[in-house]
Amino acid sequence: MEKMKVRPMALADVAAVAELVEQLSYQRTVEDVAAWIAGVRPETQAAFVACVADEVVGWIEVSMERRLQYAPYALIGGLVVREGMRSLGIGRRLCEEAERWCVERGAASVRVTSRSTREAAHRFYLRDGYTLVKTSMVFEKQVGE
Repeated sequence: MEKMKVRPMALADVAAVAELVEQLSYQRTVEDVAAWIAGVRPETQAAFVACVADEVVGWIEVSMERRLQYAPYALIGGLVVREGMRSLGIGRRLCEEAERWCVERGAASVRVTSRSTREAAHRFYLRDGYTLVKTSMVFEKQVGE
């Protein structure tokens, strides 16, 4: 594999990032992704892409979270590596970049949530030093539109 580089996500990455969002089984338009990137608050959010030969092959997004019931922590909100490029160290390198960003902002811990059916992702996080600390259910109520 050619040398991989990790850099901050940019608006020029919109099409590739949107395509990778679909590999997570979510539907976001290019316009949705562009609006999200444009709205990143650098003091509390970051997003990085992994590139091989100038092609975006993965991304990670992370944010600082402040909750009444917990000490501040960082949350990986999404991580994906292109199908066919997995198990090559790309996900690990993206996590390292996100973790570095979190430490720079004073986070003592980094959390990640993962759908119960994503068993390969669970194995990845466990291999990478994350520990399972709780199992939750997610509830949602539509309140607008």
